Amino acid sequence: MSVTEFTMTNHIFHPFSLNIGGRLVEFSRPAVMGILNVTPDSFYTESRCVSDAQIKGRVSEMLESGADMIDIGGYSSRPGADDVSAEEEIARVVKGVALTREISQNAIISVDTFRASVAQRAIEAGADMINDISGGDLDPDMFATVAALKVPYIVMHTRGTPQTMNGLTDYDDVTADVIAELSEKVNRLSLIGVNDVIIDPGFGFGKTVEQNYELLRGLSALHCFQRPLLVGVSRKSMIYKPLGLTPSESLNGTTVINTLSLAQGVSILRVHDPAPAVEAVKIFMMTQGLWNHSV
Repeated sequence: MSVTEFTMTNHIFHPFSLNIGGRLVEFSRPAVMGILNVTPDSFYTESRCVSDAQIKGRVSEMLESGADMIDIGGYSSRPGADDVSAEEEIARVVKGVALTREISQNAIISVDTFRASVAQRAIEAGADMINDISGGDLDPDMFATVAALKVPYIVMHTRGTPQTMNGLTDYDDVTADVIAELSEKVNRLSLIGVNDVIIDPGFGFGKTVEQNYELLRGLSALHCFQRPLLVGVSRKSMIYKPLGLTPSESLNGTTVINTLSLAQGVSILRVHDPAPAVEAVKIFMMTQGLWNHSV
């Protein structure tokens, strides 16, 4: 096997902007999105925050570590996760948004939900953007709701539901198929006026370990959308399974993949551990001559 077969295509980072609450926020470097799981059953045990004190402590820690955004989730999307009612998800998410706002009025808050009703209530409670793991597939009202709310929208690729996605991994070419399936959604969103769209290829969702790495190798192809790209691989099974580790032991692998993603022009890293991701961003930007280390 030749060396070139291992080579990923480098793609320089391009600054991007998002409409956050009616103000244009510009990002001159890749952003770090910290994960706040207000759930009792997320796959990474240490990320679970239930009490007010746990939530506020976690938010403070992530912001102090340099997180640019906080992504609040009230429904575990791990494979085989139990279903949660919309009412329970709303209660969890609204609580998370309110407590985050107590810590910071200026923090950019994303809400991780596939339900339009949860998205609506979250934005009303003070959130700024919606992160939809289903890309609109699990709620036919989601696209129209996001259009009416006029907020940035993260459209992720997946297949099926968290309960069924592991059995839906039949691809001809995983990168090409992900692009094709996301293209249809991006076109639909454009037609209804949703302009702030962030692309998430959905690592770990409806893909085998091998397919995740194939998608990683071809990640730069997703710049065809000319939209910011988000990568969320933090402590996922694509890291710990082939290495024989656990989620708790997968921080180093997470940082490696985040760095490889940055080299392919990724705009946002979604992580459980903002501090190492912020360091990866700084070092990557210095390799590009785009970071003043004395500041």
